[in-house]
Amino acid sequence: MQTIDRAMQVIKVLAGSDTKRWFAISELSKECGLPVSTLHRLLQSMKQHGLIQQDSDSKFYSMGNAWLEYGLQMYDTFDFVGLIRPEMEKLMKIVEESVYFSKPNGLESMIVERIDCPNNPIRIYDQLGIRIPLNIGAANKVMLAHMPQKEAISNVYSLVTEDEREAFLKLLREIRKQGYGESHGERTPGTSSVAAPIFNHQNELIGAISIGYVDLNVTEERKSLLIKKVIEYGLRISEKLGAK
Repeated sequence: MQTIDRAMQVIKVLAGSDTKRWFAISELSKECGLPVSTLHRLLQSMKQHGLIQQDSDSKFYSMGNAWLEYGLQMYDTFDFVGLIRPEMEKLMKIVEESVYFSKPNGLESMIVERIDCPNNPIRIYDQLGIRIPLNIGAANKVMLAHMPQKEAISNVYSLVTEDEREAFLKLLREIRKQGYGESHGERTPGTSSVAAPIFNHQNELIGAISIGYVDLNVTEERKSLLIKKVIEYGLRISEKLGAK
């Protein structure tokens, strides 16, 4: 177990930077808190399994291709290609904004699909695989609101302070009642999003579909259209997945 924990420490460092892809062993040693000698043995083993790669000239390390391979295999187990993605593409063409599909993962969510509008020069760009705390953003709030009550309350107690809990739980009840969530400037100033939940054939929450947009010159009529369409397509996708 210690080896796995250490390997995941390395991967979190390699995957955690938005601006840096390659790392020297000394940098990894510092970030992971491991001696260079220990790290060297670990890196050699990880390299053999394709979990990392090493540049032949600089000797720096980065993520290996095995993660892409495994990720694509997992991607194929979802109903993206046949069910969800085509609906996301239809929604994108109607609203001409970026459309996202997010899945809950513990106290966070992960963006697993994004469809950008080629005709929109101003885009909200959230990277695939990015993890976001469940109390932040429209998609996350709508997922929290539609989780089983005990699970939702437990998550809220872990995510927000005691002073914020009552107001936040009230917000989640409102979101559940209206069937959609909104977010304004929580992660990026000047941007907003609207989201709706998606359920499977057992009526279990599996994620949320959301539309991201820039607030500039957005009218109330336009905002109402985005809300209407995200609810409509959340229901459409859920029905295609067998939800009743």
